[in-house]
Amino acid sequence: MTDPLRLLRGTLDVVILRTLEAGPRHGYDIVSALADRSEGALQVEDGALYQSLHRMRERGWVRSEWGHAQSGKRARFYELTPRGRKELQRASREWLDYSDAILKILRP
Repeated sequence: MTDPLRLLRGTLDVVILRTLEAGPRHGYDIVSALADRSEGALQVEDGALYQSLHRMRERGWVRSEWGHAQSGKRARFYELTPRGRKELQRASREWLDYSDAILKILRP
């Protein structure tokens, strides 16, 4: 089993990668999608979001380019790279294995 603390730190990255799997999104759209998909349970702060996106860009998991949001405002859009898709698969598998182990302990 992997280091649980590292796994918890990587949780934001993997949920952002999953959100980007549907296609390119800008920051506000990513935050909205995470909140919607988690039924409001996951509220991501802007600072944490952009730190994660910057880290993932440096690792080659996402790329970005400027475009225009539906509102017409200029926005940076983030998109998964092939390396990011591989990381999403790996991290998802790791996270699901870890959560299954925890659920085995917590379930009555």
